[in-house]
Amino acid sequence: MSKRTLRRGTPSLKQEESLVSYLKEKARQIRRDIIIMLAEAGSGHPGGSLSAADILACLYFHVLRHDPKRPEWPARDRFILSKGHACPVLYAALAEAGYFPKEQLLTLRKLGSPLQGHPDMRKLPGVEMTTGSLGQGFSTSIGMALAAKLDRSSRRIFVMIGDGESQEGQVWEASMAASHYRLDNLTTILDFNGLQIDGANVEVMNIQPTAEKWKAFGWNVIEIDGHDITQILYALSPERKQPGKPTMIIAHTIKGKGVSFMEGVVDFHGKAPTKEQAAQALAELEAAEAT
Repeated sequence: MSKRTLRRGTPSLKQEESLVSYLKEKARQIRRDIIIMLAEAGSGHPGGSLSAADILACLYFHVLRHDPKRPEWPARDRFILSKGHACPVLYAALAEAGYFPKEQLLTLRKLGSPLQGHPDMRKLPGVEMTTGSLGQGFSTSIGMALAAKLDRSSRRIFVMIGDGESQEGQVWEASMAASHYRLDNLTTILDFNGLQIDGANVEVMNIQPTAEKWKAFGWNVIEIDGHDITQILYALSPERKQPGKPTMIIAHTIKGKGVSFMEGVVDFHGKAPTKEQAAQALAELEAAEAT
């Protein structure tokens, strides 16, 4: 069983270095699996999947209280990927955690596969919510957090939204509800990679000043480098909560992180790598592991 194991007390430098190294390797493996499954499928969304890999590695291998052998365990923490088009990162994390065999990743987007182009909670263990319609996963997470409060449960609710998704009016209606109901058991992670399918956020529909907006809506706001494991763990720690306030972690990331020719390239929002590109990407990830 994976536990919520953010350390009590002051860990030694050696313990912290070991943990960071472990989570970096999990993130690299998630990125490798993203590339492999997308190349096999010939379609999908690499950019926003790669940008979220470090965060999901921290969640599934250190932060979340969950049990892959009991995906319906009532006391588990919940994670909802509201930006459902980035499901390859979720599938890779779930497979790495043991929710289903990793060989199944090669069935991504194929007819009859439970690994569809957007997550389906009816078909795959570990998927907490069917998402893809932007804003709806975020709203669902608020319902889950409210239910946990009513149940007097200690379970925490985590949700990831995209920066392009943040242009949806539903997101801001839901953010008011989370603040109104004082959902301090809810943590939202904004994968702020600056790009969406039509281009840069600042050109399509600027969402800045982002931190000030969420603060104005009554949220506890933390800004981090979304690829720095130590900063991610710090932000996700229960100690960062503020009583009576939901938490918004603005994670500044790079679209396509880890693959040089994908980083910051809007075309790879929704374009799978070719077999040749996949080979290059995997070689780069292997080289990064050796450094």
